Amino acid sequence: MEIKSVACECCGLTEDCTQNYINKVKANFSGKWLCGLCSEAVSDEFRRDRKMTTVEEAVNAHVSFCSKFKANPAELVADGMRQMLRRRSGELLPAKSKKFGRSKTT
Repeated sequence: MEIKSVACECCGLTEDCTQNYINKVKANFSGKWLCGLCSEAVSDEFRRDRKMTTVEEAVNAHVSFCSKFKANPAELVADGMRQMLRRRSGELLPAKSKKFGRSKTT
């Protein structure tokens, strides 16, 4: 089984895949290879938008959408996840301990 690097034709994200998987994805998306994120977005758009009659129209609409951003959608999602994890890890860090003296009880 040979592994190849292939770039998404929408966002440019590169993934390592088998040739068999690459062929299956291309068959589903009018001969274009799409990463997992873009393929889900195209599939969702095709199901939702009644005006689109072919998968090729949905792919072209998503390519147009991706070209509007300087960063690709996969990078934007990754940046969002990174920010979320940073915020979350900040919440999980123990609070700075304050030194309290013991009260004397008799």
